[in-house]
Amino acid sequence: MTKGEIKKAFKDEGIQLGAGSMEGIEYELAQVVKRMAKRCKEGNLKRLTPELFYIAMGRYATDY
Repeated sequence: MTKGEIKKAFKDEGIQLGAGSMEGIEYELAQVVKRMAKRCKEGNLKRLTPELFYIAMGRYATDY
């Protein structure tokens, strides 16, 4: 997701982004991606595919 897409999402909802908020959003996005990568490693995945995306999201096959 680009900075432009992030700004547009907030603008579409009528929300103004204050100074420093973009950095906070980017930080949170990075944390989510790091958690997903860690879950993949813990799940012993070598390649993340759409079929295995639930593992990256922290869900188990029995959750469905």
